[in-house]
Amino acid sequence: MLLNVESAYPEDRGGLGRCRLDPATMNTLRLVPGDLVWLTGSRMTVAKVWRMLADDWDQGNVKIDNFTRANAGVSSGDKIEVVKVETETDASRVILAPPEDLSNQPPINFNQAMLRLLGYPVTKGDTIPVLAGLPFMQQQLIPFKLVTVEPEDAVIITKDTIIEFSEKPASGIDGFGDISYEDVGGLKNELKNVRETIELPMRHPELFRKLGIEPPKGGVLLYGPPGTGKTLIAKAVANESGAHFISIAGPEVLSKYYGETEQRLREIFEEADSNAPSVIFIDELDSIAPRREDVTGEVERRMVAQLLTMMDGLEERGGQVLVIGATNRLDAIDPALRRPGRFDREIEIGVPDETGRLEILKIHTCGMPP
Repeated sequence: MLLNVESAYPEDRGGLGRCRLDPATMNTLRLVPGDLVWLTGSRMTVAKVWRMLADDWDQGNVKIDNFTRANAGVSSGDKIEVVKVETETDASRVILAPPEDLSNQPPINFNQAMLRLLGYPVTKGDTIPVLAGLPFMQQQLIPFKLVTVEPEDAVIITKDTIIEFSEKPASGIDGFGDISYEDVGGLKNELKNVRETIELPMRHPELFRKLGIEPPKGGVLLYGPPGTGKTLIAKAVANESGAHFISIAGPEVLSKYYGETEQRLREIFEEADSNAPSVIFIDELDSIAPRREDVTGEVERRMVAQLLTMMDGLEERGGQVLVIGATNRLDAIDPALRRPGRFDREIEIGVPDETGRLEILKIHTCGMPP
């Protein structure tokens, strides 16, 4: 059965290997909660079936977390094939390899990590989250690669499985940034609008070629009160789309020396171009591109002119370098930046309602003991 991929519930975030389905889909596939299913996108992985909440029934969707999406080679909005695992073989031995930058990560309590992996569905080559950090401190998930599974057709780790951690790091562990769609709460519609503008041209340029239209080549301007999630949305979209993310705050590029501010802007866009696909996030855009008729300094005028020139050059990059600006003072931005071809998509990030605030609370408390 082909289903639409959606991001997981807050309580499922953190790579628990869960696959949420509605009762109609479960009946069609002859599944009950706790069964295992094959998920096939650009590659195949396995997940454990859980039931969806009633509000999400009968929509043809499957909810999986960011680790499972990466293991299946899909992103939110893609189609994925779901098939029941007919024979559930227990793993007798598995070996997990760390990422190459493990020395920069917090310490890992391997005994605690192994307990968390009991009952975890696996296939060889999957990336599995391992809990790191000291007790009573902020803990985080470190992606380890499953390099060995014995027997090879095993699909689940049990209490009898021998779990080993290799000292040799594994390459190719990427696409697991600190922020994913599961970390964004109360902004479902806003996130959807940003993804349509940024993620589609980067991940599926063939759709635009097939339709015979040009992909969006300008920027996206996020505006709204401080603290409503503008920066969080930008990081989540960049991480989930696999794009190189460059974040700058407006005052960081300012310099008192002649020409140095413009040079810094050029270097940022050159870095994005050499690492395409890329997302450039400019926070406090009103400080870097104020209305030129309202400023008296020559530095500010030259900086706005340089940014306008760089934005015009985005068309040459074929939608592989996109700019996201964020501000809480929309009227203070130079009007030339808000014309088509530059920041031609403006999305309001407002204060979440009661339902959105509850969702945010669940996200921040999901790691707490019951």
